[in-house]
Amino acid sequence: MDKNTNKIIQLAGVSKSYDGTTIIDNINFYVRKGEFVTLLGPSGCGKTTTLRMIAGFEMPDEGKILLNGTDISMLPPNKRPVNTVFQKYALFPHLNVFDNVAFGLKLKRVETTYVDKNGETKTKLVPFTKAEIKEKVKNALETVDLAGFEKRSISTLSGGQQQRIAIARAIIN
Repeated sequence: MDKNTNKIIQLAGVSKSYDGTTIIDNINFYVRKGEFVTLLGPSGCGKTTTLRMIAGFEMPDEGKILLNGTDISMLPPNKRPVNTVFQKYALFPHLNVFDNVAFGLKLKRVETTYVDKNGETKTKLVPFTKAEIKEKVKNALETVDLAGFEKRSISTLSGGQQQRIAIARAIIN
């Protein structure tokens, strides 16, 4: 199998400037399925800007961002199947661990196929059931080694634990 066929994310000729200052200049890279990639560099070199463009919070001035070969450069964040965990975890302090992790799932709708009374196959968007959400949160917390923390307040967690909660929220979606 060609090792280039499993490119999950690809940036091709991507550039970004702010107020006439070029932050990202013709960056090209890709990440294949199963790879872990680290962006490493000094403060202000464009690491966060690159991630914000992949997530859709910033649009590139030039170039393309491809997800599984499809150009997503101009899609808004809510239309991209991409999750990002930034340094500031954006956890909700008034929600417990369970509700923080489940937050996106409670808003998400999934396509379900059914047969109507006329025997026609139809699809509709339905929310996850409470049982489905509970199971997904349980699995995500197990993945980040925080099973049993569901009822804990965010303020009682260490910084590392908070980061793992943010990761659980990202992977659950």
